[in-house]
Amino acid sequence: MAVTTLKRKLKRKRQGQTARVIKIKQLSAKPVIKNVDVEAIKASFAK
Repeated sequence: MAVTTLKRKLKRKRQGQTARVIKIKQLSAKPVIKNVDVEAIKASFAK
């Protein structure tokens, strides 16, 4: 018997896999911590 590949099903499966990987990367990503000068911000509000 010949084995045929279900291309549409395989394509949908791969889309789900890549979407899951992207979502995991987005959830585990940490924002860049910047050095913030709190005193300068407070001084700007005092104006």
